[in-house]
Amino acid sequence: MVSTMSNRTLSSPERKAKKSYTLSPESVAFLEAMRKKQRAASISAILEEILQGVRRQHDRAAVERAVTDYYGSLSAREIADQAEWGEFALHEFPSGERS
Repeated sequence: MVSTMSNRTLSSPERKAKKSYTLSPESVAFLEAMRKKQRAASISAILEEILQGVRRQHDRAAVERAVTDYYGSLSAREIADQAEWGEFALHEFPSGERS
């Protein structure tokens, strides 16, 4: 079985909530095709996988925004200090050596 679900999703002891949603026939056909292609047990499993993927994308975007905001808030001196630390690290930890 091909699956990209996280172990957390697969082994989660949490009880799942049963909900009902209305979808277009095209969306239902797409979900069914995905279920067959991935040999998933259910359309709910496919929806869970899709939603977890979207959640991970949102989480990554939030981290990227936080990093951008942090570096955008630095003064010129702080940026120079960061660059100096980067140069130091490059000389202390050459890319070919691993611990």
